[in-house]
Amino acid sequence: MIFSVEYVFFLIIIGIFVGISSGLLGVGGGFLMVPLQLFLLSSIGVSPDLALRISLGTSLAIIIPTALVGVHTHYAELKQILKPGIFIGIFGMIGGILGGLSSVHIHASILEAILGIFLILIAIYMIVNKNSENQKFNIKLNWRIAGFFGLAIGFLSGLLGLGGGIFLIPVLIILLGFSMIEAIGISSIFISLSSIGGTVSYIITGAGINSFPYSIGYISLINFGVIAIFSIPFAFVGAKLAHKFPEKNLKLIFAILLIYIGIKLLGIDQFSCLLSSYHFLF
Repeated sequence: MIFSVEYVFFLIIIGIFVGISSGLLGVGGGFLMVPLQLFLLSSIGVSPDLALRISLGTSLAIIIPTALVGVHTHYAELKQILKPGIFIGIFGMIGGILGGLSSVHIHASILEAILGIFLILIAIYMIVNKNSENQKFNIKLNWRIAGFFGLAIGFLSGLLGLGGGIFLIPVLIILLGFSMIEAIGISSIFISLSSIGGTVSYIITGAGINSFPYSIGYISLINFGVIAIFSIPFAFVGAKLAHKFPEKNLKLIFAILLIYIGIKLLGIDQFSCLLSSYHFLF
């Protein structure tokens, strides 16, 4: 199979946006990588089912090195993020493995719809309270709380091919009382760990099944290599920007991102219509 210049160019663009969003907002970027890779793989004739699994698995693999760059940058400014990030992330890794293995057997459409509504409601809450420094709830983080949220969010991460930060950050801010910038740093640690679990599961489930060239399990080495080359340096740029933005602005940007992903999960995303024009451009 020959990969066109246009195919590689789209991977580069994905890498740039994923890197910036990962460093700036503490999210893995799966919300971009999964649908865009799915579109690209489908455009070169890969079957929809195989294209989806490659997109999910490869996205999780890319999140690992990209998020680690954000971890290094955020930790330089916020030493206190390491312990809670590792604490929740260890459970997230276990949840990621379970979610990735379950993705072969679970139809995610109903779950996606529920999560879509939930994320939109969370976004509205964050917009209304973007100027509030003190959160309404402040649950003490212990191993039980870390285990519950780590496993649950890690499972969703592996199941949906997302880093999990999109779910974890609202929990850290609204329920656990962390600031936005602290939540971004903790989330970067979490997604780097939880994505390892999901990646391992996609390598295992795709072994001997995936016929796509240059792959390990459901991980496309071509997609991984090109996207990661650009996502890693741009994650550093995004993380540096995060410490310069006012907290209320970060909350607003994150809330807008939540609404976008919520709409996508509900299946009413219009962005896919714009992507379809790609066939007429190339």
